[in-house]
Amino acid sequence: MNQTRQQGFSMMEVLVTIAIVMLGLLGMAGLQTRATMTEMESYQRAQALVLLQEMADRLSANKMDHAAYVASELGGTGALKDCSAGTVAQKDLCEWHNALLGVSETSADAKSVGAMVGARGCITSPAANIHVITVAWQGLVPTAAPADQCGLNAYGDDRQRRTVSTAVRKAVLD
Repeated sequence: MNQTRQQGFSMMEVLVTIAIVMLGLLGMAGLQTRATMTEMESYQRAQALVLLQEMADRLSANKMDHAAYVASELGGTGALKDCSAGTVAQKDLCEWHNALLGVSETSADAKSVGAMVGARGCITSPAANIHVITVAWQGLVPTAAPADQCGLNAYGDDRQRRTVSTAVRKAVLD
């Protein structure tokens, strides 16, 4: 009897193993990409909530001049402003505009990078003694378009627009 013993792997087994490992690695790379995008979306939402609360606090602190805070749209693609003069409300809106543009953090070439992508802020007064503050920014992937108007049609595909809002009520004592 002539028996030969097979030793090692055949070329076909090696190729199948490489293909399976490659598919697994591609899946992991896709998962890492998705995780990075989700992390950026989460970071931008956190920044928006901080800026939203900042303006709500400013509005609540200046109860006597609520009407002066109504602003259709701040931030966006505008330039930084000098906030050294004006009323308290004008200074608050100017500083909020600069914060929306990311003035709190700058890159090596002095560009503002501390806020969300294309951040915009809107303050409306739908009823007496009520103000609605909204922060809008550009998300990374399309989702459902928000119902409010802040930043509408400013980001190309409106499904990439993200918004957060809060209402501030001025107390009226009778």
